[in-house]
Amino acid sequence: MPMTETSSIPPVPQARRKPIVLNAEINRVITRPYIPHTEERTRNIINRVLNLDEKEACTLLETVLHDFSHRHRYFREELERNFGIVAHCVADSEELSEQRKLLIGSYFTAEYSVEAAALFNPSVVQIPRLDSDPEGACRFIMSFRGVGEGHISSIEFRGGFIDENNDIYFDPLSSHVRTPKIQTDSNYDRELFWLKLKDMGASHKVTKWLLCDLPEKFTFDELQERISEHYTGNNVRARDKTEAIEMALWLARSNYEILFRPEHPVSERVIFPVSESESGGIEDARFVRFIEDDGTVTYYATYTAYNGETILPQLIETCDFISFKVSTLNGKQAHGKGMALFPRKIGGKYVMLSRQDGENNAIMFSDSLYFWKKSDILQTPRFPHEFFQIGNGGSPLETDEGWLVITHGVGPMRSYSLGIELLDLDDPTKIISRIDEPILVPNEYDREGYVPNVVYSCGAMIFQDELIIPYASADQRCGIATLNMSELMARLNYNKALNGND
Repeated sequence: MPMTETSSIPPVPQARRKPIVLNAEINRVITRPYIPHTEERTRNIINRVLNLDEKEACTLLETVLHDFSHRHRYFREELERNFGIVAHCVADSEELSEQRKLLIGSYFTAEYSVEAAALFNPSVVQIPRLDSDPEGACRFIMSFRGVGEGHISSIEFRGGFIDENNDIYFDPLSSHVRTPKIQTDSNYDRELFWLKLKDMGASHKVTKWLLCDLPEKFTFDELQERISEHYTGNNVRARDKTEAIEMALWLARSNYEILFRPEHPVSERVIFPVSESESGGIEDARFVRFIEDDGTVTYYATYTAYNGETILPQLIETCDFISFKVSTLNGKQAHGKGMALFPRKIGGKYVMLSRQDGENNAIMFSDSLYFWKKSDILQTPRFPHEFFQIGNGGSPLETDEGWLVITHGVGPMRSYSLGIELLDLDDPTKIISRIDEPILVPNEYDREGYVPNVVYSCGAMIFQDELIIPYASADQRCGIATLNMSELMARLNYNKALNGND
């Protein structure tokens, strides 16, 4: 039978769901400080513990250790740390017995189930393979947004590999979860710090007063010493001085470093909110394997910090998923949600997809990774499945034909679907092809969950001839879908003549 014009059109590829479901595990708990709002109440609690006789106190501590020490690594260390937070409320605290300190610490410690409500919005990046991985395998780290009590979000990880048959295997999930050590001796770059303060609206005179005597690389303690030494000076108005101090301390606390123990598996590592700007949660990290100009690899992630009222885009950078540096993103266009960094510079500039207005896809270029001053609309909603809004589904993926971008669109009944498009390699402001139908839509299973009718991704990867898309289902759990790259590119190449630039 002769081929008709219709039969020669490559079909719209549909992502194939793998029989993999990653559910939230309510038994994955961390410890957090549990401190009352007033010092008076803190002292009342401590005095009640101090009034216990020694036998009663030891028996109570033994019960706490028996019930909880198996649930946490270094449990005694965590109790000691939280005792240290309230030790200033204890008279002659150094004279207390170790048991009494631990017991007091237990009253100011609480467990928090990091994914009790949901585990969703995954992204994935390739990392160097392990010697134990099968020959020809590709090792990955997948990140997730975990949500627990109070709708507080954190970042979690899972490791695994894809074998030569493109079968996906996850490493065993550890029964322990641990937050990192905060690097209190983190260094700040004076020039970058000054630029960020300026971007926040601080005057030149104020920033000069605040930073002029600090070294090129300074610590938080040095900043505090500078504030203490010069606070009583008269060369700057008191009001300006107060504003500068508040800005500087807020900025310093929003830029920090964290360190995990390297001997523990990646599934034990949880990045939990640290600064005031993210006290309401760390949302939707989009990780990317970024190749620097010298060929070295750095893993970056953009995420949305939320303090309960406002959002702030932040940047994570790591080379090993053990130590992480967290920085604020600044500039007029460093706002909104869904920022996704391209995996290398283009034309000597960093490039980012974004959505400043909550409706359209935008693109930004910058000489600095930390400052984003200008954005341009890349595309507006065009197809029915994205009429409400369009955004990215993670960082673009480089192919010979162009930058492959997964998009998300919101359609009827707030239904989130995933789409595909192709941007020009040398000029990513040009959309060279789009597929007019979604590649993954919510099914009946995706209608039940924390947020019904949602499939959503924060980053995919390509291995061999397959596009691998981890996705969230109903903002509750995660699955993995795949697309054959040859079939996908056949349809995108066919659509080049039909789409053009939006």
